[in-house]
Amino acid sequence: MVKFNHFNFNVLDLEKSLSFYKEALGLEPVREKTASDGSFKLVYLGDGVSEFTLELTWLKDRTEPYNLGECEFHLAFHVDDYEAVHSHHEAMGCICFENPSMGIYFISDPDGYWIEIVPAK
Repeated sequence: MVKFNHFNFNVLDLEKSLSFYKEALGLEPVREKTASDGSFKLVYLGDGVSEFTLELTWLKDRTEPYNLGECEFHLAFHVDDYEAVHSHHEAMGCICFENPSMGIYFISDPDGYWIEIVPAK
């Protein structure tokens, strides 16, 4: 059997990203790994429901923003109360694209990664 485990985003400012993911999506750290020499830190975020995690990778010596190309990839979350979550993201100012005809929208994290928000069916 094969099943999903985690997905990775490299981040420039780990604390800013942790704060964003907690406020925007309610994700909390479920485990961490720090290199013995301090050169990197991995923080795995969970939703408290599924086993799937989002791995945030912070590299100590990285100072340049990551080149995300044309952002033709994304992570998606479905939400129970679409309107309430949309209002929350609107107040946060993190909505970067909306597609009302499909009933979805995207938010952008501090590093520019896009996250799709889909209503639960």
